Amino acid sequence: MNSFPIVTAHTGCMNHPDHSLASLRSALALGADVYEEDIRVTRDGRLIFAHDDEVILANGQKASISSHSFSELNEQLDEDQLQPEAALTWIKHSGKRINLDVKTTDALEAALALVTKLDMVEQVFLSGCEYPAALEAARRTRHFRKLLNVNIGSFGEMSYSQAVVRACEEAREARCFGLNVPYPLVRTELLNAAHREQLAVYVWTVAEEEDMRRLAEMGVDSITTRDVARLMNVKAEMLTMKERAAFDQ
Repeated sequence: MNSFPIVTAHTGCMNHPDHSLASLRSALALGADVYEEDIRVTRDGRLIFAHDDEVILANGQKASISSHSFSELNEQLDEDQLQPEAALTWIKHSGKRINLDVKTTDALEAALALVTKLDMVEQVFLSGCEYPAALEAARRTRHFRKLLNVNIGSFGEMSYSQAVVRACEEAREARCFGLNVPYPLVRTELLNAAHREQLAVYVWTVAEEEDMRRLAEMGVDSITTRDVARLMNVKAEMLTMKERAAFDQ
């Protein structure tokens, strides 16, 4: 187990706008290990940062990303959303990693093309892939490492133990390196089962210090947060406590 979970900064961290370079720069300056961004593609296959297909244009009108070309959106969306290459270049030079949250499988090919162009395959992994999408990602490319987004509904439809077994089986079948789990679902049983299968457990999206500390003590592999400064403070405190305990022994 790591001395502390990987610190993943959610896009829009530290009260900066989602999909902004200001958010990315803040995350890196605070010491985040991973930065998370949402990806979609335009009608003509251009990669952009966006959580939802429907966006509000500069003129106040609503528009669908998937039904518009890149050029049609070029003057209507925030410039940072349209420049994923700039964000990935920042990541490349920082030596950190980026988690591309795939909102549609159509974005896979565009993402792979850009990541290959920048020679960043080792610094990029995917999330946002529920089982069918994870299988599709495995079919389309072996180059990307990916997390399986667990089926949240299964934790209400079957016993917790059965849902955990199902999540681990699906992750293995789709060749995922770990599970992406909303933090309220995490129990020791899930962590033990995943780690027995050599699957990492990444949790999202944690805001409260108490939850950060509890999850770190449980042994999750990564914590995603918008409040990177708070999580870094928890990390510093917990590592200091471990060092003191080791010194006292």
